[in-house]
Amino acid sequence: MAKGRKNGLYSGISEELSALMRTGWADTERHDLRLDEQAPYAARRRAALSERFPGERLVIPSGNLKTRSNDDSYPFRPYTGYVHMTGDQARDGALVLEPRADGGHDAYCYQLPRDSRDNDEFWTGATAELWMGRRRSLAESELVLGLPCRDVRTAAADLAAASGAPTRIVRGIDPSLEAAVTTDEERDDELEEALSDLRLVKDDWEIAELRKAVDSTVRGFTDAIGELSGAIASSERWIEGTFFRRARLEGNAVGYGSICAAGEHATIMHWTDNDGPVRPGELLLFDAGVETHTLYTADVTRTLPISGTFTPLQRKVYDAVYEAQEAGMAAVKPGAAYRDFHEASQRHLAERLVEWGFIEGPADRAYELGLQRRFTMAGTGHMLGLDVHDCAHARNEEYVGGVLEPGMVLTVEPGLYFQPDDLTVPEEWRGIGVRIEDDLVVTDDGHENLSAGLPRSADEVEEWMARFAG
Repeated sequence: MAKGRKNGLYSGISEELSALMRTGWADTERHDLRLDEQAPYAARRRAALSERFPGERLVIPSGNLKTRSNDDSYPFRPYTGYVHMTGDQARDGALVLEPRADGGHDAYCYQLPRDSRDNDEFWTGATAELWMGRRRSLAESELVLGLPCRDVRTAAADLAAASGAPTRIVRGIDPSLEAAVTTDEERDDELEEALSDLRLVKDDWEIAELRKAVDSTVRGFTDAIGELSGAIASSERWIEGTFFRRARLEGNAVGYGSICAAGEHATIMHWTDNDGPVRPGELLLFDAGVETHTLYTADVTRTLPISGTFTPLQRKVYDAVYEAQEAGMAAVKPGAAYRDFHEASQRHLAERLVEWGFIEGPADRAYELGLQRRFTMAGTGHMLGLDVHDCAHARNEEYVGGVLEPGMVLTVEPGLYFQPDDLTVPEEWRGIGVRIEDDLVVTDDGHENLSAGLPRSADEVEEWMARFAG
């Protein structure tokens, strides 16, 4: 029986209540479930992983609940590598690839089974099914995932007793499983690298999910602009809440903390407090993305004049960023170095900063020394997928030192940020922050801008706001 609360109102369970609770329940086993549409793609991903580690046992946990406060947990989000290899989102699970003597691997999935109705576990305790909702049975999971499924409560013992092959595990996800195996940290890191490497090129199913995420995000941006008057009357929180409603309506949630940065908050790269005023005459830097039910996320940014029209200086900065993004996007094509789009955008911004007298030229020298970084802060983009910064553990030679291929999905997001306390720029520039970000998929002959449904140029933005801003 689960441990009760220290200050719970009930001191125990009578035999009569226990007997009452165990009887009178219908059989709810689902026999109508079908193989998930992602399952064949996940099987191919597992086959690719298997080829990288012949003769080795691989353990990829899904993760556990994390405490937010006292007995309240954060919403569960499974480990990305587990989701990619299974299509599953269950907590307390693990994918195991067991090497076969004749080569390859047998894959099976440890899952937390349904609570038994033969004891009190299904209705007592904070993680019981009557508290948190029905789970799939092991048989149901096998139908959906196309994988043999086992009871995760035996996983630690099973792995501890396993022999005949070296084991790798993704560390930092499930302490109990990690403690059950003897592994080497460097070799475990190679497994995590491989899981990131294998997400660099998206399959057709993944690109379709990212397209859904971006389309919902476009609608969420339009929602937020339509309620701009509510933000002016209250705060940045109104923008955040409006977009979140769309994200929950059409997807799982937001893919990351929305950045709703008005005024000088736009100069803070990851402003997520979203508690500041929204004032006409200033800019709103709005960076947000809807996460689909399958956990693929968009990542889009627009910088908007809150009054509906850019001031001449705001437009000057905006146009510089727009031109830098155009230069970066033009460099996104198969065969190009990953760094090319970053370099194209950054060189353009360096030229403008030299032209304005904010850094010492010539522009090529300023770029080589990285002087533009005082005002650009970050890189010009990143891979996108199940994580907003996807493939973060991939090998450098495959990611930042690699070459673009069809199926890769990335962001192009140059920006200029003039801090409110920066005495190296004229006062009227201080507090202006501009970023424009779009999600691109590399195609056979170039790229497709998945977020092209949102206006980008200054004129287009002003026209869009004139039509939709409320």
